[in-house]
Order: sequence, then C-alpha cells, then structure tokens
Amino acid sequence: MMSNLMKGTAILTLGMFLSKVLGLIYIFPFYAIVGEKNIALYQYAYIPYSIMLAIAISGAPIAVSKFVSKYNAMGDYQSGRKLMKSGILIMMVTGFGAFIALFLLATPIAGLVIKSEEQVFTVEQIASVIRWVSFALIVVPFMSLWRGFFQGYDKMEPTAVSQLVEQIVRIVVLLGGSFLVVVVFKGKPETAISFAVFAAFIGAIGGLGVLYYYWKKYQPEFNLLRSQSVTSTQLPMSNIYKEVITYSIPMVFVGVANPLFQLVDMLTFNGAMTSIGLAEVTDTYLSMINFMTHKVVIIPVMLATGFSMALVPTITKYYTQGEYLSLRHAMDKTYQILIFITLPAVVGISLLANEIYFMLYSESEMGATILAHYAPVAILFALFQVTAALLQGIDFQKWIVFSLLSGIFVKLALNIPFIRWLEADGAIVATAIGYSVSILINILVLRKTLNYRSEMVVRRVMLIALLTMAMAISVLVVHKLLELLMGPVDSKFSALLFSIICAGVGVAVYGFLSLRLGLAQKLLGERLTRIMSKLGMK
Repeated sequence: MMSNLMKGTAILTLGMFLSKVLGLIYIFPFYAIVGEKNIALYQYAYIPYSIMLAIAISGAPIAVSKFVSKYNAMGDYQSGRKLMKSGILIMMVTGFGAFIALFLLATPIAGLVIKSEEQVFTVEQIASVIRWVSFALIVVPFMSLWRGFFQGYDKMEPTAVSQLVEQIVRIVVLLGGSFLVVVVFKGKPETAISFAVFAAFIGAIGGLGVLYYYWKKYQPEFNLLRSQSVTSTQLPMSNIYKEVITYSIPMVFVGVANPLFQLVDMLTFNGAMTSIGLAEVTDTYLSMINFMTHKVVIIPVMLATGFSMALVPTITKYYTQGEYLSLRHAMDKTYQILIFITLPAVVGISLLANEIYFMLYSESEMGATILAHYAPVAILFALFQVTAALLQGIDFQKWIVFSLLSGIFVKLALNIPFIRWLEADGAIVATAIGYSVSILINILVLRKTLNYRSEMVVRRVMLIALLTMAMAISVLVVHKLLELLMGPVDSKFSALLFSIICAGVGVAVYGFLSLRLGLAQKLLGERLTRIMSKLGMK
C-alpha cells in the first residue's frame, strides 16, 4: 500500500515539477519581450483569476477524488460514475458563471488596485487584462473535475500529463503571441500582456484533449469495474452531492489559500506604500513579491502540493478501513520527505538569491533581497497544503476553513502596519505569521483527533537541519572562492555559472551526507536502498 502511495505521489509530483519548471523558464524570454514594468500588469490579472477559478471549481478535484476512492474501496463503482456524469455538467455551468462574473467585475477590481496617479498603470489597463484571462474559466473547472475522477482510481498519470501539456501549449501561445505583437508587428507591450493572459484558455483546451485520450484508454476498465459494483441500492444524487459538498467547501479555501494572501497584498500594498511616499515603485515591488520571486519560491512548494493531492485518497482508505498504524506511518513519512526536500531547497535559494534573480530577470538589489527573505516562507506554504490534506483525509474539513480564515485575518491585520514599518519585507513577514497561525491550528487538531505525536519526525527534522547547515557552509565557502577567482557577479552568464557551481556543490554535499547516513534511503524507498547497496553505501 505504501508503495502505491509513493508511486502515485512520484508520478503526480514529477508532472507538477516539470510544469512548474516550465512555468519558471518561460518568464526569461517573456520578461525580455515585455519588460519589467509590464510584468506587473501581467500579475494583476492572475490573482483575481485564481480566486474566481477556485470558487468555480469549488474543491471539485480533491473532493471527487476522495468520494470516488471511498466508494471504490467499498466496491461501489456506480456512485463515482454517476457523480462524474452530472458533475461535468455542473462544472461547465459554474465555469461559465465565473467567467461572466470576473469579466463584469474587472473594472471594479482594477479600481481597488490603483491608489495613486503616480502608479504605472491605469484602471482600464488592469481591467482589460483581467477580462482576457477570464475566458479560461469556461474550460478549466470541468477539466479539474475530470482529473479528480482519475485520481480516485489511483491513476495519477492523466492529471500529470494533462497539466504538463496544458502548460506547454499555454507557454507556446504566450511567447509566440507576445513576440509577434511586440517584435514583429511593433505593437504595445500592454497588447502582448492581454494576449499572454488569454493563452491560459488555449492551454486549457490542450489539457482537455489529453484527458479525453486517457478517458478512452481507461474506459473499458472503468466499465468493467462498474459492472462488478457490489452496491445493491443506488445512492440518490442528493446524497452524493451532499457528501461531495461537505468535502469540497473546505477545499475551496485550500485552493484559494495562496491567492487570498496575495489578494490581501494586491489590495493593501499599494495604499500602504503610497502612504510612505513610495508610489512610484509600488507596482514593481508588488510584482516582485507576487509574481517574479513567487515563481521561484513556489517550486519547492509543488512537492508538497503533489503529496497532498496524491495523499488524500490513500489516507481516506486507511481512515475508512481503520488502518490507523498505516495512517500514522503515512503521516510520518510525508512530514519527513516534505522537510527533507524543501528545507535545503529554500536555504539554497536564499543563499543564491542575488545570482538567481540576476540570472532569471535582471540585476536588482531589491529583487534579490525580496527573494532571499521570501524563500523560507515556502516551507510554510508546503506545510499548510499537507496538513490541510490530512484533515481532509480524516473528515475534519471544517477546521481547514477555520484555520485559513484565522491566518487571513492575521495577515490582514498586520499587513499595512508591517509594510509601513518594513516596506516590501513587511508583506512577507505578515504572510509568514498568517500561515504559521493556520498551520498551528491544523497540527493541533490532528494531534488531538488522532493522538498523533512522533518523536521520530522531530529527530529526523533536527538531522535534516544539521545536514542543511553543512550544505549551506559548503555553498558559502565555494561562493567566496568563486568571487576571489572570478570577481563579483556582473553578468547573466556569471550569475548562471555561480548558480550552477554553488548549487551543484550544495546538492552533492547534502546528497552524499544523507545517503551516507541512510536518511535518503529510509525516506525515498527500497529502490534507492538497492542502488546504494550496489555502490557500497548501505
């Protein structure tokens, strides 16, 4: 059973990793085409879009995944198929409704963002890009429900591949369209931004095509299982939707967690910065926090997202069947792998922030500072995703809503005073405190409900912290040596060279120590153990 968890997690995580990497790589040429100023306009469209998308989807993928997994475990394959058939129609309706709502609300939302005439953009410019991105809401919701259905059968490949194809199509259209508008036809960068956000709709069509392919591939298997369904009486649709809604409402909040924190910044950052005389730079600084550095910081988080999505059906199965030992073991391993991967990643990003920002975007002391300070918050993003998934898996969804709202209120209360005190760093600190409150509530509920305490996790986290310290020291030493040999970073090439060498040394040191101590083998499975045994590293 644990191997199935790890296999499903690996497939989903690999797909999400590749998708996130592509989502970072395309920024380089896109940034070069439209410029730093217009990147800020691009990010203004995606925060309201993300929130409206989460509302339209209403937690459907993970809720459907949980429902299908639960009833499949009991031999009732018919109920999941009934949900799939009616759910797609409902998602099409909610998606179209969300599209209309966001399209009509574009101007009022833009009006909330503009706080000063000294800002770079106008209300109409921001409203225009919001309208263009809203078209993707027509397709994405029912595509997400389809992914959840596959995951309920422990088939993670359709989700992973469709996400990857969706991203590739979106990026090709985005870069191709932007290049044609700005370089070939000498159009305005603002027009290119509108085309770029519309690419989300085209990408979604590509992802939908992949899911259709997998549906045809697995349909005979699904039909065979449905014919063997053991349920003697069919569940009424009212009962099915009552259960799904119970699952899904908290997942609306999980899906919208990060965009909600970003929305608080979007609505308060400009006003707070303007009040201390920084109106001219507020759009640029906000885009650094909510888009440019966020793109880098979120890469370690996708590992946790992959785990949380793949974890829920398995955790539900353990909980439904009363396999509490397996449940606690899965929780232990999930926490450990999460910290094992994300802690060294965020420390490495912080140490190499100057080189990474220069390499990806341009030389910017402020951008590098924001990236260095923002990177550690990725651990909190990841922990929230996983603890929320665990609560979802044991039917304690209501606490997810409470914990997230508590964190948002803390963020809202602290954001303006902290920004006035610490400028851009204030928004980062307020986000960290807000997420910490949400995570603490989730962990306390899990401990009380499952009587879950693990000294093993504490010991392993301490060991991982020591290994990360060793890695950090090695990176700092190599960085200093490179500066003595080559001088300070002064070009994108030198930034790339510093990043590759320092990151390579860091990965080598951390990997060697974790393998030598047997930690990697214990966390990442038997296959790695066999490989290490052949190499003489047991």
